[in-house]
Amino acid sequence: MVLSMTGVGKSIVRHNNKTIIIFVKTLNSKQIDISTRIPALYREKELELRTMVSEKLVRGKVELSISIDDANTSLSGVQQINVEALRYYKEQLDNLNKELGLELGSTEQLLKLPGVFVSAESSIQELGAEEWSAVRQGLEEALEAVCAFRRQEGCMLEDVLRQSIKNIRFLLAKVDIPEQERIQQIRQKIEEGLKKLSIDGYDRGRLEQEMIYYIEKLDINEEKNRLRNHLDYFEAELDLSEGIQGKTLGFVAQEIGREINTLGSKSNNADMQQIVVKMKDELEQIKEQTLNIL
Repeated sequence: MVLSMTGVGKSIVRHNNKTIIIFVKTLNSKQIDISTRIPALYREKELELRTMVSEKLVRGKVELSISIDDANTSLSGVQQINVEALRYYKEQLDNLNKELGLELGSTEQLLKLPGVFVSAESSIQELGAEEWSAVRQGLEEALEAVCAFRRQEGCMLEDVLRQSIKNIRFLLAKVDIPEQERIQQIRQKIEEGLKKLSIDGYDRGRLEQEMIYYIEKLDINEEKNRLRNHLDYFEAELDLSEGIQGKTLGFVAQEIGREINTLGSKSNNADMQQIVVKMKDELEQIKEQTLNIL
């Protein structure tokens, strides 16, 4: 099963007079990268929240936000002055003014410094065990919603990947048509070139040996076989019920690209080169999609 790294999930938890809204959003990333926006009341539990997210989502750029709507708290949204922070800033500025002869630190400037204002609500609340249990449950529900979204998105990604692999197979089969004419064209070009040079008495047997050697260097049967094997392996990975990793598919896509590039460099035929260009277009789509697979 293919899982996308893109997902969203939301849950709403009600505890006593509070409505707690938990929202999780994920995008593709090589590693797990979590950013949080949570109330001060839950800051002491941030590490635990991050652990829950990383264990469930494994990879991706994750945004976790938690907000509280407490309709019955009169202090909801009210800010109060942090006297200790204000006193610290005032002392620092007084010392700086005295030492450098400056006049910094008006009341308006002091009140704009970080940490001077704090939430009156958070300053008088403590996180209870029941509320924290409700938050954990809400986060688990939001993460499950993200996983469901990832599965749904993954199904669409899988369809796109399978179609691109199918298209490359179809194009690879078309390579055989100009391939049958290509060797004969190469032989004719060499012989025509020799005639133009008006070289008499050359060793025909030696010429045949050299042409065979040259033609063998341009032979693409091995590349075609390896490309088919890589396509088979890619599809086999998609057929796995679990354990599919975008990194593995990305590595296989790189190998597919190497064989396609070699086909292009050896083709020496306009029709084959056009087919190779179409293969590369399909491969680019595969590479783009694998970047978003878990």
